[in-house]
Amino acid sequence: VQLQASGGGLVQPGGSLSLSCEASGSIWSIKTMAWYRQPPGKRRELVARISFASDGTTDYTDSVKGRFTISRDNAKNTLYLEMNSLKTEDTAVYYCVRVGTSDRGQGTQVTVSS
Repeated sequence: VQLQASGGGLVQPGGSLSLSCEASGSIWSIKTMAWYRQPPGKRRELVARISFASDGTTDYTDSVKGRFTISRDNAKNTLYLEMNSLKTEDTAVYYCVRVGTSDRGQGTQVTVSS
């Protein structure tokens, strides 16, 4: 599966951004997708993940609960991350990942700064 991420950019604290990740290739094999991020000088961390089964189960890391929303559009083979009430500590390179595989989109930079 090939993953193409887009979105990101520079936003002020309290602002919003949206990320997208379009999948191509063996789409039928996708079970769970996730967004990870790697802040400057820190280790990569899981942000949120979502099942591509009919239930669309989601879970989030505590620091983004209530602010970020992960979703998917199976018809468009696209994963999304809606980010609201952004904080400076959300600054990172964000990656979309097919969980359980080495499939990963190119990183997209999110910078939250005044």
